[in-house]
Amino acid sequence: MKIIAANSRANYDYLITDKIDVGLVLTGSEVKSLRINTGSIRGSYIIEKNGELWLSNCYIKKYDNSNISNYNPNRDKKLLLSKKEINKVIGSIKNGGISIIPISLYFNEIGLAKLTIGLGKGKKKYDKRQSIKEKDWNMKKERLLKNN
Repeated sequence: MKIIAANSRANYDYLITDKIDVGLVLTGSEVKSLRINTGSIRGSYIIEKNGELWLSNCYIKKYDNSNISNYNPNRDKKLLLSKKEINKVIGSIKNGGISIIPISLYFNEIGLAKLTIGLGKGKKKYDKRQSIKEKDWNMKKERLLKNN
């Protein structure tokens, strides 16, 4: 599994309860561009249009050797899920308070581009402070165990 892009702020800003691996509909030049690690999912989000899920604001740089003249690096990309998974995700969104967060973009073992999405609730400021405290404490604990 070769990770192309990761959303490092996802675990900090959201309490992720469920993760799903989904496929992406990409053009050939986008796949070639991703193979040389020129993609970013920072600031991207997932929207629902007509019963389908779309990845918005995902940046994929134009492949240098492509001949596409009107290339849009931030175009919406369709996510490939089964109907059962789509209904589960859309139902959890409509119940309230749950967001769909893109976590990582990667190539799987057979070379297909996949996206890991998470269903989660946004953290409050005090939750973020608590997670920082836990992270610092775990680092200090590791150092103490290493020194002893």
